[in-house]
Amino acid sequence: MIQQFKDHIKTNLTFLLGSKLLIACSAGIDSITLSHLCHKLGLEFSIAHCNFSLRGEESDEDESFVQEFADSVRSPFFVKRFDTGGYAKDNQLSIQMAARELRYNWFRELTMEYQFDYILTAHHSDDNLETFLINLSRGTGIEGLTGIPEVNNCIVRPLLPFSRDQILQFSKQNKLKWREDSSNSSTKYMRNALRHEVVPELKSITPQFLENFNTTLSYLKQSNEFIKDQVVRFKKELFEEYEGDRVRIPIHRLREFGNPKTCLYFMLKEYGFTAWDDIGKISSAQSGKQIFSKTHRLVKDRDYILLSSISEEISKRTYSILEAERMLMIPSGTLKFKEVDEILGTDLKTIYVDKEKLKYPLIVRKWEEGDYFYPLGMKGKKKLSKYFKDEKLSLLAKERVWLLCSGKEIVWIINYRADNRYRITPKTKQILKITIT
Repeated sequence: MIQQFKDHIKTNLTFLLGSKLLIACSAGIDSITLSHLCHKLGLEFSIAHCNFSLRGEESDEDESFVQEFADSVRSPFFVKRFDTGGYAKDNQLSIQMAARELRYNWFRELTMEYQFDYILTAHHSDDNLETFLINLSRGTGIEGLTGIPEVNNCIVRPLLPFSRDQILQFSKQNKLKWREDSSNSSTKYMRNALRHEVVPELKSITPQFLENFNTTLSYLKQSNEFIKDQVVRFKKELFEEYEGDRVRIPIHRLREFGNPKTCLYFMLKEYGFTAWDDIGKISSAQSGKQIFSKTHRLVKDRDYILLSSISEEISKRTYSILEAERMLMIPSGTLKFKEVDEILGTDLKTIYVDKEKLKYPLIVRKWEEGDYFYPLGMKGKKKLSKYFKDEKLSLLAKERVWLLCSGKEIVWIINYRADNRYRITPKTKQILKITIT
């Protein structure tokens, strides 16, 4: 197995050679074997052990054992004790999930503090099979069926090509010593139940089961990579930049791909959405239909589906502007105020108003239902909701509209249109130029 491990490193994980490594070692057969193999290959590594304080004296004995092992291979040793039960309770996690979070958070702290290049864990082929079965039982997409990644950022799993039987046989032949975790024999955890009851049955029915599983896993990974390439293509063809860095998806184009629900699933899952039944129906829903993830929002808007980040939503605070102020920063830009002698031209970002008609302090606020104004160049008043509809503003665009107000009256729908009541007339004595940049 030493030669196989060496060949695997040189062929697939050459970046480990000459790197500064941190090995996660529990005292069990897998991590002890990994550490032994790395020692035989002359790799530079330190050993980190987590004492989760879950098995009393047994946990402390594991810690002492790993420290002695680290001394025997002359590797620096790190250890940390955790109040795993307390952490699980405070964060409403299972003991297993709490231990996982504590373990990897600490490993990353060590990596940053001591400049390790990679963290090595001793997951092997049987672990991969158990993970596959767990994900399958819970319901998952294809990514959940591609197994444990061999390389995931700085975390590397060099033993993935090897089975539990291979590791056990190698350890016995080389007279390695390790400790058995008594909790591993309990079948109250799903992984242990699969390990002790399900997987042995599968192997007994088909002796080549693990080998066949690894072949299938390879096919699934290739299929997943193909899907990822297609998703990139879908996004290039369907995602249109809209109103800054927001995105809109033309529904008629989406339908040309044949299966809109599947396309949306693969394009949107990275944004945290889970309500796939609703998302599958959004293209035929009424305008205004919204679906939320923790970080993003989908909105059906006429012939488009709009995607935006919730974290980018603009607050509904108000801003006050005194007469002496000449500049104000708001979320959509910077307002500037300047008294001028003449009108040099207007556009959507520049208006001229009769300053004597203004009541200070001016107010900048978001629009509300029931707001109305007198559009410049038109007679009579118009509700903002009707104006937005005529201008065909999307729901997201309407939410980002700011108003410049004098008392309760609208002076300017910023970036859109000024109010006729504050226009320049032959009687105007003070002209105020207002711009937004």
